[in-house]
This record gives sequence, structure tokens and C-alpha cells, in this order.
Amino acid sequence: MSRKRRMFDIDMPTMEEIPAGEVPDKVLEKRRGPMAAAISENANALRDQQSTEDAIRVENDRLAHELVRLRSEGYITEQIALSDVVTERLKRDRKPGPDPELDELKASIRDVGLSNPIRVERRSDGRFDLIQGMRRLSAFRALLEETGSDRYATIPAGVSDAAELDDSYRRMVDENLVRKDISFAEMGALARVYAEDPANDCVDVDKAVSILFKSASYTKRSYIRAFASLLTMLEKVIMHPNDIPRNVGVELKRKLDGDPGLIRQVSTALMAEPDRNSAQEISILRGFLSAENTILPKPKVNSLDKPRRAKTTFQVTGRAGIAKCSASSGRIDLRYDLDFTRVDRAKLEQAVAMLIDGLQEEDDLTHG
Repeated sequence: MSRKRRMFDIDMPTMEEIPAGEVPDKVLEKRRGPMAAAISENANALRDQQSTEDAIRVENDRLAHELVRLRSEGYITEQIALSDVVTERLKRDRKPGPDPELDELKASIRDVGLSNPIRVERRSDGRFDLIQGMRRLSAFRALLEETGSDRYATIPAGVSDAAELDDSYRRMVDENLVRKDISFAEMGALARVYAEDPANDCVDVDKAVSILFKSASYTKRSYIRAFASLLTMLEKVIMHPNDIPRNVGVELKRKLDGDPGLIRQVSTALMAEPDRNSAQEISILRGFLSAENTILPKPKVNSLDKPRRAKTTFQVTGRAGIAKCSASSGRIDLRYDLDFTRVDRAKLEQAVAMLIDGLQEEDDLTHG
């Protein structure tokens, strides 16, 4: 019998030739009709859409949580009403009376707006405790009172959740530390205010400096303590504390520690000049740093009996010009176009020590 011919010569693989779970799509397409293929494609599209929607939902949740975090930490700026800002929680070293620099800040806000928002913390009553920006807030309040404009009825603010009192003080102080013009007297006054606040449970100013100025160097903290102590000694007579140079304040404090009776003499000298400006006040304070300058009465000496002091004068050329020098027994004066109060204390001490050592060696060789 002859073998039957197949009508269609189609090379169909057997099921044994197809690996389990790896049926090629082309084989499936050959085995299902157009309707089945359309349903499969639609199902795949729905799965892709669901996957995309799930990814979007996850990203939205992440962004929402990030927004909540940023707002709670005060990184999102909001417009809040001036009337809702309370300034009593943190005690500040602001002196009563007008702020001489406020007009300049008001002019800037009128022209270009507020470039740096204030920082506040939420209160349970819906209002806000001021943490940073007392002068900015004062400027807005003054502008609102002067103009009545709604533009100044609200102020940009970074609003954060309420923190521990110590942390709130640190935030206030850290903003002041980045100011280039902040004086040691201001920082010392802040430490005193913090120590005197019963809510802080702080035993003394030294502890207050350690807490508030933790990020400052050890040397800087020692200067702040010195000024805090100096202001305590001369609180009632100092008129321009923020203008006192660092070296003058630190050295004067050391001198007063060594001779407490000198406090009354300094106070008397300052009160004798009630209309003094900052330069005159600093000049008076500098006078007490010299052993030869004191307001104690000196015995009168007959000019005929007074020995004439030998004196040598000379000039030395430096990078900033000519230095005029005069030297006498036990004393050397140097006049030069340089603010020595701004020179680093350690560097100044090293330079003076080298000068003294060099002169002493020469003297030893001469008289040895």
C-alpha cells in the first residue's frame, strides 16, 4: 500500500520538543486566535498601567513625608501674621530704646523685601514663638505701623515644631555666631541672660557659655566668659560695651580680677565723663591697662628733684608704612598704622615675646 501524502507540509514541533514553562510567543500565537491575542495584549497593558500607578503612588507618599519633615524642621517658608508672633519665650540681650540700625533694615525691606525669613516654633495655642530674627520682626512691625499696608501685616517665616528650651536658645545663638559684627560683649550678655532665666536651671554664666556656645572654640568661649564677667563688674557704668575691643576687655577683666579695688576706680573714671562716646570710653579703659595710668592721687614731686628720664626715639619702615618708636627705661612705645586689637592674641604674644627675648639676649651679651 502506498503511503498517504500530507495535505499541508507544516513543520509543527511536538510538545516534547518545547521546554516546560518556555513556550515561545510565536508558538502561542499560532495556537490562539485573534480574540485571544487582543485579550492578552489588553491584560498586559493593564498590568503596565497598574505598575506605573503603583510607582507614582509610592513616589507621592515619599514626597508627602519629605514635605512634612521639611515643614516640621522649618525649611518651608510660610507667611504668618505679625500678631501671631510671640517674643517672650527666649530672653534676649536687647537694650531698651531705639535701634540705630533699624532704619537701614526698613529701607532694604521696602526696596527688595525680606531676603532672610525669620524662624519660629509652633505653639499649642496656634501662635508662634520667635527663635531667630528679632530685628527683622521689629522692622516689619515698624513698617506696618508707619504705612498701614497689608504688605507688612505678614512676614515670611520658617516654622518648625516646638523644641526643648536649650535647643531653642542654641538656634538663636548660632544665628548670631555667623554674624561678622557680633561682639564678645553681646555674646557675654546672651550667656548672662540665659543663666539668669530660671526656666533654664543653669547654675552660672560659665555653664551657660558651655551650653550656648558649644560649637565655638575653647579660646572663643574663654573670651565670652571674660566679657560676661567684665559686664557684671561694670554693668552700671559701661555705656558702649559692644565697641570694646577683645584684647581690651579680656586684659581689663584680668586686671580687675587681680585687683578688685580697681573696679571702683574704673567706675569713677567712667562716671566722670557722662557724655562720652565709644572712642572716649575705650580710651579710659585702655588707660587702666597701663601700670603708669591710675586715678589714685600721686605725691607731688618738685620738678627740680625729678630725674630726667632718658629716651630714645627712632623709626622703622614696615609694609603698612613707617612705625614711630620711643624707648626708655622699662618702657617701649610703638605707633603704627595697624589695629593691634584685631591681631590674634597668640600671634601678638609670640611677637612681643620674641622682641623681649631678642633684646634680653643683646643686653646679656653687653653686660655679661
